Amino acid sequence: MSLPQSKVTAQGQISVPVEIRRKFGIGPGSVLEWEEEGEKIVVRKAGRFSSEDIHRAIFAKRPRPRKLEDLKDAVRQHMRDKHARR
Repeated sequence: MSLPQSKVTAQGQISVPVEIRRKFGIGPGSVLEWEEEGEKIVVRKAGRFSSEDIHRAIFAKRPRPRKLEDLKDAVRQHMRDKHARR
């Protein structure tokens, strides 16, 4: 079995072989990342999230914990404001 191949055009473009597109779900608009590893070139489908997105999700600032009495006071105040006679 031969390996899938691509030719580089004069404009520097390539076509991704159909069996590779199907196997990895590569379609119009897909982004591929190119990385150099010594004498090799590694091409991979780009992830959906950047490392910054992942960092923000893991280390997001969390709101300070509130006491039950603070929450009850806030509800009371909201109800007073909502139903106050004007």
